[in-house]
Amino acid sequence: MSNDKNKEIERRRTFAIISHPDAGKTTLTEKFLLYGGAINLAGSVKGKKTAKHAVSDWMEIEKQRGISVTSSVMQFEYDGYCVNILDTPGHEDFSEDTYRTLMAADSAVMVIDASKGVEKQTIKLFKVCVLRHIPIFTFINKMDRQSKDPFELLDNIESILGISTCPMNWPIGSGKEFKGVYDRGTKEVNMFTAEMNGQKEVNTWNVPIDDPAIDDQIGDYFREKLEEDMELLEGAGSEFDLDEVRAGNLTPVFFGSALTNFGVETFLQHFLKMTESPASRESNLRVIEPEEEDFSAFVFKIQANMNKAHRDRIAFIRIVSGEFDAGMEAWHVQSNKKVKLSQPTQIMASERQIVDKAYAGDIIGIFDPGTFAIGDTLCSSKDKFAFEGIPTFPPEHFARVKQLDTMKRKQFVKGITQIAQEGAVQIFQEYITGMEEIIVGAVGTLQFDVLKFRLASEYNVDIGLEQLPYEYIRYISNQDEFDPDSINGTSDMKKIRDLKGNALLLFVHEWSIRMVQERNKGLELSEFGTGGLKRE
Repeated sequence: MSNDKNKEIERRRTFAIISHPDAGKTTLTEKFLLYGGAINLAGSVKGKKTAKHAVSDWMEIEKQRGISVTSSVMQFEYDGYCVNILDTPGHEDFSEDTYRTLMAADSAVMVIDASKGVEKQTIKLFKVCVLRHIPIFTFINKMDRQSKDPFELLDNIESILGISTCPMNWPIGSGKEFKGVYDRGTKEVNMFTAEMNGQKEVNTWNVPIDDPAIDDQIGDYFREKLEEDMELLEGAGSEFDLDEVRAGNLTPVFFGSALTNFGVETFLQHFLKMTESPASRESNLRVIEPEEEDFSAFVFKIQANMNKAHRDRIAFIRIVSGEFDAGMEAWHVQSNKKVKLSQPTQIMASERQIVDKAYAGDIIGIFDPGTFAIGDTLCSSKDKFAFEGIPTFPPEHFARVKQLDTMKRKQFVKGITQIAQEGAVQIFQEYITGMEEIIVGAVGTLQFDVLKFRLASEYNVDIGLEQLPYEYIRYISNQDEFDPDSINGTSDMKKIRDLKGNALLLFVHEWSIRMVQERNKGLELSEFGTGGLKRE
């Protein structure tokens, strides 16, 4: 492979941003883009003081509710690096999209609200990162509001998530008293004044800690407290060890405020230096290295109707090796056919740019004529290999779909199938009557609202939803040996099929699952569909 290609791959960084809802993830993404020169004015999600909506929230329902419901992909240049950011929906009802997105990232940035510490959704997402052994960087946000003690926050991360922490900087005060942060590496205090509600880059200045002028800037109390804190840290904190960071055992911690735009650039600079270029990936034949000559990629997300004018479908692919050229052909391993990879785009949220070239580590969108599914492999090598599948997560909520206008059957089936292929909901059919009765499963109930909204606005189909009492789903792992018809079930069990015709079981109570297994010797039930999370 040529030096140019290698250089391009070398300078790529691909990461996902994870957090609990409202910790400030989308705001942080905006600020990264601001520094990367991709946007001039950063928007905010709720948009009270700033009239712009955040670039990464492009779907109508997102703007209405002030939350992200789909993952967005953005690319920008900064300081010689080419950075791909995957912004994931924080709302737990859309966690499945986030899990899949994490499969495409090489590292993760975990955003934590300084007043709340580690929250429920952060724990779930963190577990997925640990399974994949990817490095995790922590940004403790909202220091401009009243926050918990920094030591308490570090202890919170260590005790709940079980990962060691190493603070790279340290906050001086919080809320109205937030003066700035002390950089442990340079031994300087960074101070700031916010501009235009954080829409523009902040004015910052640095004062060495041993400069007598520091007392005037932060006051005696804060200087003495800082000295005490540093003594404590030196004695009790973890040492910085880059190998441990890259192995996912130690998280560097940064404090700042995405809203006022303070501490964001420092974080970005450190982060890019500590992260590595694109990682290799396991396939069924061998480990695929990014520098390999042949192009390979996998599909981790499908999004329909990003462009209202054209009923289009975009498959988002993560390039694993080689170089992508516009209009090239590649093997679609799952169908064993050659496909032309047309209309390649890089997405700046809803604004697309046509791409001529892309390299290992990049994430691009390609036109999907309806052939791709999540987890599919594309490769140009002669030895056709497949990357490991992406897991499907079991839905916890189920509803029966009622079509209100039976004349629109065709649009209805098309719409619901396309939205299901994106992975937003899972579709099941009645065991006997098939597609006459459709049941949808979702990780969170908000997904039902999005389904209803999207069917109405994109496919002009109105539906009613009848919530079902089931909470547990089980796949029959040994269908070849065990006839689903012969299952001796419980009164709260329901048999359904997926779109491939596989039988599945729904239960209201968890104890019923054990009961059915006891009654049917040899029946094997599993919680995950194919491609369950494997350790890399």
